[in-house]
Amino acid sequence: MIPDRKSQRYLFSAAGLVALAAFVSLVSLGSAKATNLNPAALLYKLPAQINWVEQPNGASQAVVAGDLSKPGLYVELVRWHAHHFSRPHFHPNDRFIMVLSGTWWVGTGAKYDLDNTVPLPAGSFVTHFGKQIHYDGAKDEDTVLEIVGEGPGTSTPAEVK
Repeated sequence: MIPDRKSQRYLFSAAGLVALAAFVSLVSLGSAKATNLNPAALLYKLPAQINWVEQPNGASQAVVAGDLSKPGLYVELVRWHAHHFSRPHFHPNDRFIMVLSGTWWVGTGAKYDLDNTVPLPAGSFVTHFGKQIHYDGAKDEDTVLEIVGEGPGTSTPAEVK
């Protein structure tokens, strides 16, 4: 059976796309080389270069920009280890949080109650408003957050027992 012109055009265009993709891949591989980036234009850290510090509350922290102890913008990564939570507390300023991996559990109010926490899966975005009481952490899996805030990034205990 001889294919009609429409089928031939489809076969030719599909084959052409495959060939084009292969050509682009080869050219890309050939141009992949070590490049010196201008440090005045950008600063980066590869995952192995990020300095994680274990905290006493069952989390690891890596400050990747700014200084939490001083006024100004800061960015930190927080890895809550499974089965660890903060106790009710508040921060002086708003904080903006992105859940990068795992499920982050959050609760509000001065009474610590894990049964009244809400799960936020990876990809969720949260705003912690300054001077508002909350608590949070990880239940069954490690959870990684990116937190952006205005320093100082202090935490004030606020639990009512």
